[in-house]
This record gives sequence, C-alpha cells and structure tokens, in this order.
Amino acid sequence: MNKTIFVITINLNSYPVHNNSVFDCSILELDKHHAGKGNLSVVENLKDVPFKVRRLYYLYDVPGGESRGAHAHKKLYQFLVAASGSFSVTLDDGRVKRTFLLNRPYQGLLIVPGIWRTLEDFSAGSVCLCLASELYDPEDYIRDYDTFLAYRKSLQV
Repeated sequence: MNKTIFVITINLNSYPVHNNSVFDCSILELDKHHAGKGNLSVVENLKDVPFKVRRLYYLYDVPGGESRGAHAHKKLYQFLVAASGSFSVTLDDGRVKRTFLLNRPYQGLLIVPGIWRTLEDFSAGSVCLCLASELYDPEDYIRDYDTFLAYRKSLQV
C-alpha cells in the first residue's frame, strides 16, 4: 500500500502578523503577590508578555469625556494595564470590534499589530500603563481610520 504524506512548513517569522484580528488580542492575568503591606504584580519579558519590552509609558490625568489612542500600529505589540482606576479599550480590525474594560492592576490587555484601538471612559485618577515592543517610531503609526481600512484591505490574500 502506498501512502503520500504532505508536510507543510510555515515560517512564523515571515507570516504576516498584520492580518491579525481582534480575537488575537486578549486579557492576560499577571501573578498577584499578596502581603500585609500591599500587593505586587510583576511583568517579565517573554514570560508574562510575548515580547521584549522596549518602551514603557503611562497615561494619567485624562480629562472626563476625553479619549486616547485612535490609531493602529503596523508592527508594535502593546500590553495595557489599568494601574489605577478603570477605562475601556475598543479594538477594531476593520471587520469586528471588541471592547474590554480594564479595571484590575493584575490584568492587562495584549494588543497585536494591525489593530485600531481607542481608549475611553477613564475614571477619575485612572492610570493606563503601556508596555510596548518597540521604541517610538512615527512611521509605525496609522492615525487615519480610512488609511487603516485601506491598509487592512491590502493585507488580505
């Protein structure tokens, strides 16, 4: 009896991650270390987040009713944490939108490249901590929604 076996090899490093969907983004839970003097959560490169953190920044004192974000990245991964307070993050891949409420400092939202994001509904005193996979690069940003939709369409095979 003859058998034909097909082996398909995919190089994930060359696979276009930019064709990601909002379902590739998810809430990740961080370890919580409880102590009588307070709690501690830790984020380690390639262990708690699937990338090496190359930049960290935070948003704070966002006036009531204001939103932040309203852009996408071509290659940047982000991990957002509500270090204090709460806010919502709406993700959009050009077809589907998902909204996440971030309100626990031991949880964060992993956002993959090619996803439009908008941060809204900031509570008083909220702090959004962002860990990013790349240094700041203005060429990585897509700041216009119609340009984002055209970019997403160009990635479809």
